[in-house]
Amino acid sequence: MIYLDYNATTPVAPEAAEALLAHVRGEFGNPSSDYSLGRRAREAVERSRQEVARAIGARPEEIMFTGSATEANNTVLKGVAWHFGKGHLIASAVEHPAVLQPLSFLLSEGFAVTLVPVDGEGRVDPDEVRRALRPDTILISIMHANNETGAVQPIAEIGAVAREAGVWFHTDAAQSLGKIPVNVEELQVDFLTLAGHKCYAPKGVGALYVRSGCDFVPLLHGGGQEGGRRSGTENVPHLAALGEACRLVRERLVQDQKHMRALRDRLHQRLQEGFPSLVLNGPQEERLPNTLNVSFSGLSGRAILEGIPELAASLGAACHGAEEKPSAVLTAMGRSPETALGAVRLSVGRYTTAEEVERAATLIIARVRKLQKGS
Repeated sequence: MIYLDYNATTPVAPEAAEALLAHVRGEFGNPSSDYSLGRRAREAVERSRQEVARAIGARPEEIMFTGSATEANNTVLKGVAWHFGKGHLIASAVEHPAVLQPLSFLLSEGFAVTLVPVDGEGRVDPDEVRRALRPDTILISIMHANNETGAVQPIAEIGAVAREAGVWFHTDAAQSLGKIPVNVEELQVDFLTLAGHKCYAPKGVGALYVRSGCDFVPLLHGGGQEGGRRSGTENVPHLAALGEACRLVRERLVQDQKHMRALRDRLHQRLQEGFPSLVLNGPQEERLPNTLNVSFSGLSGRAILEGIPELAASLGAACHGAEEKPSAVLTAMGRSPETALGAVRLSVGRYTTAEEVERAATLIIARVRKLQKGS
């Protein structure tokens, strides 16, 4: 199989897998225990906290571990809302469901929510955020990079708007860590979400950056782990793997960026040669170096991929059973239903090879030509 769905999930890096197994096979202690086995587990958790912090330019005490990016997003949105008790929240129209669904819940709880629009490239105008501000705004949440199109948002500029207004600012950086630089000080954020399985760590582990001085009501109450912000016995094996994955991200970022961008652009070139009317969904430049979302207008993205069983890639549409619906992200960008339904998301990664990209392009072009002939 040719795997071109790194935005969905990444393979676990061998170094991260070894770190995980070390805490499954022998070092099984509970970090809350005071004897040596527990202390070693606690030290492993804190080493991982340091690595995560170093990867994003934060302090270790500002890192809170979670079970997923979804939990981290829910913690910020609900926790900040409950902390204030009432108020107004701002997000973009192209956020992940892990942000949009908690906002929908908060709306039902009596909070006010504004979704700011995006332009034709899927990017938020910081002035739109400024115009959406109200006296009772308590939180802004804008994703760092979009999972479908790879569009990178002007987070630092939006952060400046938030700072000027005295409003806390959160960004979901699940898709960006390991692909572009992520630095909490440069981005001017108060909260930042990370997902382990998007950066070569296992599924089921994530992290949340919480700037010192920012407060929220915890989702989980219990033994007081994570400084009382997230109770529950720590998942030491997965945290060890996350720390190792973050170390690799920090050390390999420039190398990985160059590799991914070259493969992404080669894939785009090949597909354009085979289908000159190909539509790029997302910015040409302000985009993740690994992400290519393109539409084959007049065709079905679903039909294209279903006819290439040896290729693992994603649609730009959310499919519900036999019903095919245009992607909400592409619709928010102003794409026509026909264009949106013809979208395919191809995302390369650290382990993608040039040979795989060439083979994938050949398979996609052959499939498109077959569909065009109606056979």
